[in-house]
Amino acid sequence: MALAVTVNVFDGRQVERTWQETMALGPCRYLVNNAGPRSVSQGPFADRLIEAVGSLKAVAQGWLTRCSGVAASLVNISSIAGNLQGSGKTVSALYPAAKAAIAGLTRHMATHLDGRPRVNAVAPGITITPRIEPMLASPAMQDIVARVPVGRLGFPEDVAHAVLFLLSPAAAYINGVVLPVDGGVTLA
Repeated sequence: MALAVTVNVFDGRQVERTWQETMALGPCRYLVNNAGPRSVSQGPFADRLIEAVGSLKAVAQGWLTRCSGVAASLVNISSIAGNLQGSGKTVSALYPAAKAAIAGLTRHMATHLDGRPRVNAVAPGITITPRIEPMLASPAMQDIVARVPVGRLGFPEDVAHAVLFLLSPAAAYINGVVLPVDGGVTLA
């Protein structure tokens, strides 16, 4: 069974309530951790960076505390804007800095948890979402698409398939990897 949860990770009561609801379903073996603020969040840079990485770490720690006996695999969501591609044309330095920190946290957890559970990350490139759709016809976006070796932007399913692979027993010997899901754009 899978449960998708949207919660304000900066509100401890919401997080705790969500864990209670989740645990009522039974032990949780897997976590896809996409916690953090929006890339255009306002406020002091250092505070926003701490929130971005701290919220992801807090969700992971809550999962580990409750599910350590059955925990099999955790996948954090990072981005190629973190440490594979640089900041590109992002509006704020927060986004690439936070995503680079998530990649580093992923590698740290993978080694410090001794591979139990396995901890990996997926680093999507530009993925077509409702936030991106209004920009698809712009010349800037068309220029980006032209640089992607597979000739298109990502679909949510592309990211989901990579996450499912990393969660699955097929990836049993993969730990500490930040997997780009970007159509090859970081190589171009």
